[in-house]
Amino acid sequence: MALDQSFVGRTYPPTPPYEVGREKIREFAEAIGDANPAYADTEAAKALGHPDVIAPPTFVFAITFKAAGAVIEDPQLGLDYSRVVHGDQKFAYTRPVRAGDRLSVTSTIEAIKSLAGNDILDIRGEVHDASGEHVVTAWTKLVSRAPEGA
Repeated sequence: MALDQSFVGRTYPPTPPYEVGREKIREFAEAIGDANPAYADTEAAKALGHPDVIAPPTFVFAITFKAAGAVIEDPQLGLDYSRVVHGDQKFAYTRPVRAGDRLSVTSTIEAIKSLAGNDILDIRGEVHDASGEHVVTAWTKLVSRAPEGA
């Protein structure tokens, strides 16, 4: 069953702040195999003009995808998450995420399309710091696969 087009434009409340920690950044950088010293060494980050260590560009996915959970779990939308695969991801940064940031995400459904029986859901996550300044916008594309034989 196709997702309801009337949900396009629906915005969900901002998430509680997520505090970005140095150790989380270091662990993430290590997990993805990126040895950039600005991700683990405060002095290296400061030498590049940052006030503290910065996070790899994909670090923010962890909090934006969690925020998209409000969309995914919305019972009125009726998305069958057991059929969902991650279709695409992109980011547009105003500034890097850095240790000490307290980030909140506001998710909005940008588009709902049906293609060959599959529902394609585009979610935009606007990430702001504790002062309300924009940090990054993340776009997540989810594909809800059509049931077998549909």
